Amino acid sequence: MIPGSNNDHPSFRKSFLFAIQGFRTAVRTERNIKVMIGGGIGAIVAGFVVGLDPLSWAIVLVCCGVVISAELLNTAVETVVDLVSPEFHPLAGRAKDIAAAAVWILSVLVAVVGIIVFANAIFF
Repeated sequence: MIPGSNNDHPSFRKSFLFAIQGFRTAVRTERNIKVMIGGGIGAIVAGFVVGLDPLSWAIVLVCCGVVISAELLNTAVETVVDLVSPEFHPLAGRAKDIAAAAVWILSVLVAVVGIIVFANAIFF
């Protein structure tokens, strides 16, 4: 719904299609989302190679989804910041850096979880 508009919300189907459109746009235009998807695919392939148990699969898949979602949110934050502050402003840069830092911290923690899950599958 657009603020100040009397139009109803789009249908569930339209909302779903908007989400798909947003995902496609991010994949086409953002390098980091491609890196995150590639990492997720690598983790899934590695899971098949080492024969993960169901709980480990759940952990790996949730971690992949959370990192990709965080990167999408980071992209959205950066896009909005660019919209409202087309010229350089220190606060705009700070907002973008903090959003990127959130994804970086999450990625580091997910990597640690991945090491634990795959070490458990390989050695125990």
